[in-house]
Amino acid sequence: MQPSSQASLQQVSRGNGTLPASTSTTAPSSYGALPAGPSVAVNGQVNTVSLPALQRYDQNRPASAHPYTGVQSDAGGPASDRPPSLPPSTSVHSSPSHRQGTLRGYVANSGVSSATAAPSSSSSDDDDEEEEDEEAGVDSSSSGSSASPVPNNYDSLEGGSYPDTPSVPPATDSSKAAPPFGFGYPNLQPAYQQSPASRNDSTPSYSGFNPPGYQQFSQPFPTMSQLSAALGGIGGVSELEVEGLRPVNLLQERNILPPGPVPPPEPNLSTDLRKVNCSSDTFRCTLTNIPQTQALLNKAKLPLGLLLHPFRDLTQLPVITSNTIVRCRTCRTYINPFVSFLDQKRWKCNLCYRVNDVPDEFMYNPVTRSYGEPHKRPEVQNSTVEFIASSDYMLRPPQPAVYLFVLDVSHNAVETGYLNIFCQSLLENLDKLPGDTRTRVGFVTFDSTIHFYNLQDGLSQPQMLVVSDIDDVFIPTPDSLMVNLKESKELVKDLLNTLPAMFTHTRETHSALGPALQAAYKLMSPTGGRVSVFQTQLPTLGAGLLQSREDPNQRSSTKGVQHLGPATDFYKKLALDCSGQQIAVDLFLLSSQYSDLASLACMSKYSAGSIYYYPAFHRIHNLPLLGKFQKDLQRYLTRKIGFEAVMRIRCTKGLSIHTFHGNFFVRSTDLLSLANVNPDSGFAVQMSIDESLADTSLACFQAALLYTSSKGKRRIRVHTLCLPVVSQLSDVFAGADIQAITCLLANMAIDRAISSSLSDARDALVNAVVDSLTAYRNGVSGLQPAGLTAPAALRLFPLYVLALLKQKALRTGTSTRLDDRVFAMCEFKSQPLRHIMRMVHPDLFRVDNFSEQGALHLNNCVVPQPQLLQLTAEKLTREGAFLMDCGSVLYLWVGKSCSELFIRDVLGCPNHTSIPQNMTQIPDLDNPYSERMRTFLNWLQESRPFWPVLYVVKDDASAKISFFQHLVEDRTESAFSYYEFLLHIQQQMSK
Repeated sequence: MQPSSQASLQQVSRGNGTLPASTSTTAPSSYGALPAGPSVAVNGQVNTVSLPALQRYDQNRPASAHPYTGVQSDAGGPASDRPPSLPPSTSVHSSPSHRQGTLRGYVANSGVSSATAAPSSSSSDDDDEEEEDEEAGVDSSSSGSSASPVPNNYDSLEGGSYPDTPSVPPATDSSKAAPPFGFGYPNLQPAYQQSPASRNDSTPSYSGFNPPGYQQFSQPFPTMSQLSAALGGIGGVSELEVEGLRPVNLLQERNILPPGPVPPPEPNLSTDLRKVNCSSDTFRCTLTNIPQTQALLNKAKLPLGLLLHPFRDLTQLPVITSNTIVRCRTCRTYINPFVSFLDQKRWKCNLCYRVNDVPDEFMYNPVTRSYGEPHKRPEVQNSTVEFIASSDYMLRPPQPAVYLFVLDVSHNAVETGYLNIFCQSLLENLDKLPGDTRTRVGFVTFDSTIHFYNLQDGLSQPQMLVVSDIDDVFIPTPDSLMVNLKESKELVKDLLNTLPAMFTHTRETHSALGPALQAAYKLMSPTGGRVSVFQTQLPTLGAGLLQSREDPNQRSSTKGVQHLGPATDFYKKLALDCSGQQIAVDLFLLSSQYSDLASLACMSKYSAGSIYYYPAFHRIHNLPLLGKFQKDLQRYLTRKIGFEAVMRIRCTKGLSIHTFHGNFFVRSTDLLSLANVNPDSGFAVQMSIDESLADTSLACFQAALLYTSSKGKRRIRVHTLCLPVVSQLSDVFAGADIQAITCLLANMAIDRAISSSLSDARDALVNAVVDSLTAYRNGVSGLQPAGLTAPAALRLFPLYVLALLKQKALRTGTSTRLDDRVFAMCEFKSQPLRHIMRMVHPDLFRVDNFSEQGALHLNNCVVPQPQLLQLTAEKLTREGAFLMDCGSVLYLWVGKSCSELFIRDVLGCPNHTSIPQNMTQIPDLDNPYSERMRTFLNWLQESRPFWPVLYVVKDDASAKISFFQHLVEDRTESAFSYYEFLLHIQQQMSK
């Protein structure tokens, strides 16, 4: 293996093409790289297991032709001879019959480690901010910068690894429909003719699995008892798992969506274990039945991985305050509900199976105030706990909360008006910044020069210090630029009140972002902390300057998308320096022009930062984005935060992690460096099975987050997940978590698009469906009716993959700005599962006929719970109003013939014609209809960390194009309808 400081390019022959392995994301030696040796993939860019590209499909054909027609099988061989799709947990060697290559590499051992030993507990309910901060690990290991007061060996705090061992238009107006929204394709089977609903019936069809116009499947499905008997080998399997295996003919069963949110599968565990298992909102596995061997996993053609939301906001969190943290002496696992107590003096680790002694202190239960019942302590009764860490978990005194704001004040920035909004928001939230009496703040502004602000206590007003030499940035009066907020609060307020006016008449058009970031690094190195960067254009001066790489004529290209990766390594290298000094960089990009987000994003990706994007932001001309920016800022400035963190993921012996996805830097094979950790970020990991799990019936996973709270306390948040181990292929399919699978595949596809090509990533997603459904058909014999059959657990797989292919991040043939595409990719890589799924497959509701059925009663409010509708224009009627929740955007589509009562009482307009074209808010009207609608909207908006923009869309408005693009089941000019996609999957499976 090549040294980690170099890009490893392995040319793998694949028929008539080769594909280089992707570039290493580990740092050069001067930036804290690991020594050469077993390594892992960071965001899929180094040492991934084989991730073969799949057969390319052509989307350049005329609309009348089936986009997949005429695509030849790579070698005319059976599907089993095709390389597997995206899941890289299966190592597949190249085959000479295939055109494209694979990303090949090594799988690292699942090292797991942690610090010292024994818990004590006191249940806490959100007593203070830090008690909900997720335990993140401090990892300030090496960053070869000169200013490095932070010790390097944080790995020793969290512990060591295992010892080395071998190892469409409204239905009522279909006659006038534009082709892109797909009604009445000539080749569709009768069951899928998209017949318009009756004009007299304003209610969309909600009826089960056989709505009018769709043929009922002629062959009856087996009953539960018949299905269980047919499976033969499954003993003690729950009815939920048998239901997961129920064959579904996707070509005949149209309404496959549940009436409400898709629930995660329930692991087949005992009632006692289910009660204490980790919440699916925090920890999910793509397979809730873990295959016993890698061979069985390979046979299922499904990816094995974890989706984590480790620092999410919690309303209840047991906080353990004893002096002893009990951990396994071998693998350093924290004691948890899934260990075994052999007697009162010994417990057996559930990951490495070592027998450990129970410390005397652990015999006392501080909750019940009883002695001699260690199995009843809080850390053994809760799968999510937080420990107050001792000095053993510190390499230096905990840092204070330190915040530096780096602000673009060029002419372009001033024109957007963002500076006024930022200053006002910070003034309003200054007292809510997480921290204590030690909290420090600082400000840097920049255009073609860099401006520092002396806010030292004792001055009568802030002093501006200008540094014009951007090629060799120095810090004037470093001791007075980062100041104690409590002592200098009045000076900070004075600066925020005067800052917008200071640059009102500026003519500076250049942007020296790179030098400003270098200055921020020098300012923050002694302490670490958070840097918040606000940028409005392409950097044009000094280090890190960039040039436009976007060709507007290629935005709709179907042949490939260029420049998805960075143009320079400047921002990545600086981010690695920052990570080494416990500095995270958050980027707010407010730009109407191309700004090369692919390059700028590296600053946040590798320093565990966050990225916010507001295209075409303007204080006056874009009010929806203005409101979103204000709400996002309020959340950003006041949400919980953890500093100098590290996170380690441990798993049962025999399992290993080989690829991480998210914003972080990898310090070792299982240790993530997170300079900052926040409650809105998610992570994903890919896993493989190195050794047979035949000797155990349960597999466990534990994520431990060591961090410093904003109050200066070292804490460790631990999450433990337990899942059953199975030996039958049918069990693997029965426990598939399709939403977790979709999110993991999305992360893998983003990596493939950047390291190889967009078409390669899209092909891989398609083949992920083909391979898994083929494996089900061939491996679970005797249960397949004619047609395209999927187990019920995977019935949404083709729909979700089609939806992924139509996302901004991965779509082709539809005009997409390069920065928009890159930001969508960043969202997939850093969002928790729930938010990713909202982007992939939005929720569609009818909202003009709310009922009380199923409504939630929360805080003296009644929140309607309308039924989910399929994402097709077939479900729309001109007589109705429909709300689509896309995560960051909400669309309220109002049909031309919608009830004037709804329009008047909810929108405050006398009729449909009078609805404003740019309406983005629902008025607060004093009537029950308005109250119910606003309650529902507020419930949706408050269920996520990022404030969604609301657009009211009239049936005849141009904005409806954006709305219809999210109807993923309908055909567009460049993409399949859902039914066409199913036909293609069936065609590929028959080869």
